[in-house]
Amino acid sequence: MTDKTYHHGNLAAELLQAAERELVLNGIEAFSLRAVAKRAGVSHGAPAYHFKSARGLLTALAATGYERLVEAQEARQSDAGSAPKEQLIAIGLGYLDFAEANPDLFRLMFSSEKPDRGDAHFDTAAKAAFGKLLDGVREVLGRDPSAHPATMTQVAASWAMVHGLADLIISGRLDGPLAMKEISGPDREMLLSRILLKALA
Repeated sequence: MTDKTYHHGNLAAELLQAAERELVLNGIEAFSLRAVAKRAGVSHGAPAYHFKSARGLLTALAATGYERLVEAQEARQSDAGSAPKEQLIAIGLGYLDFAEANPDLFRLMFSSEKPDRGDAHFDTAAKAAFGKLLDGVREVLGRDPSAHPATMTQVAASWAMVHGLADLIISGRLDGPLAMKEISGPDREMLLSRILLKALA
């Protein structure tokens, strides 16, 4: 790829791909616009032209992560039953799918201070992802969380459960107590679904 992609309108997407690869291979502490430019095969000034700074690029990458998280959840929902509880479990399983497939990006989105959380794109994408959970709990309980504090508490409990489970899985901390590495297929799905259901008890 050359800097001619400036004129083709796809350089930003190429840079986001290169940024994610750089994040995965070398970590956030070594992350720089220069390293991303080198990985993408473009001039050193190309990332700054599109994203202004390393923080701007990481913010955009995290925002796309939230969009991909929603896609993973919707993929699960499309394969699940139509009952509200089944749909909510599917939202949780999609969350886990995304975290396991993208652990470095997941940590950037939720645990890092690098992204600018006041950025409009980031804010919109993050709120859309949170909206999936709000909608799921609303359908199960039949109440709008924004109007019922007790229901919002349930939202928080559900999020804490799935996020904590995701973090434990990608860190390998569940391999001991639940032998996660030894479980696969339907048995693993059933185990994860049972855990997620605990948040709805």
